[in-house]
Amino acid sequence: MKAYSTFNETKFIISSFLLVCISSALAQADNGNKVRDIDGNVYKTVLIGQYEWMAENLKTTSYNNGIKIPCISDSTVWTTLITGAYCWYNNNENNSLVYGALYNWYALSTGLLCPDGWRVPTDEEWKILEGYADTRDGIGNPAWDRSAGRGHDAGQRLMAVSGWSSDGNGTDDLGFKALPGGERGSNGRYFLKGRSGFWWTSTMYNEPGAWFRNLIYGMEDINRGTHPKWVGFSVRCLRDK
Repeated sequence: MKAYSTFNETKFIISSFLLVCISSALAQADNGNKVRDIDGNVYKTVLIGQYEWMAENLKTTSYNNGIKIPCISDSTVWTTLITGAYCWYNNNENNSLVYGALYNWYALSTGLLCPDGWRVPTDEEWKILEGYADTRDGIGNPAWDRSAGRGHDAGQRLMAVSGWSSDGNGTDDLGFKALPGGERGSNGRYFLKGRSGFWWTSTMYNEPGAWFRNLIYGMEDINRGTHPKWVGFSVRCLRDK
């Protein structure tokens, strides 16, 4: 009777161990294609080269330490900020459902904007993405060091297959699903939703400005440039694979 009891206990322990292992494996697999921010928003992710990228624009309203990010609707106040802030395009939160939020560079410079373990990509990390996406100019090509439009078809291959104006959709060959969230310009006004997407890098250009990337409907290349840090752009996060 004792032997039978011991056998059942051993069987239970093994079954429990296997259940824990299976649950852990499923959790790891689940974490491999999505990430949750501190507000509870869940984002699809995609593996591209050596990084795992968000396949959606960030829309958190809190830093990853729980502190709320100021939401600024007034255009005059927006242009005078030297601290982190976000907004919704046209001050309409419904725009976040597809396009996410627009952040000034000060918000991402805190290092707390992305979910824990994730980060805003640097200018160099964007270059790697571009080289990986382009069918002509690969990673390390000097073309990516230039400003303005560069590359052959990286922009086309990063754009989502729907959501762009005037049939300017992309082919989304990598699953990046870039969407045209527009911008909040240096005068605090909103521009170009549906026609253009802008994304900050974490790399500062000079004291007043930082590097960004831009995709335009109907264009196959991808733009690299700088803008004042108070401009509102979309943000993607990444982590090492």
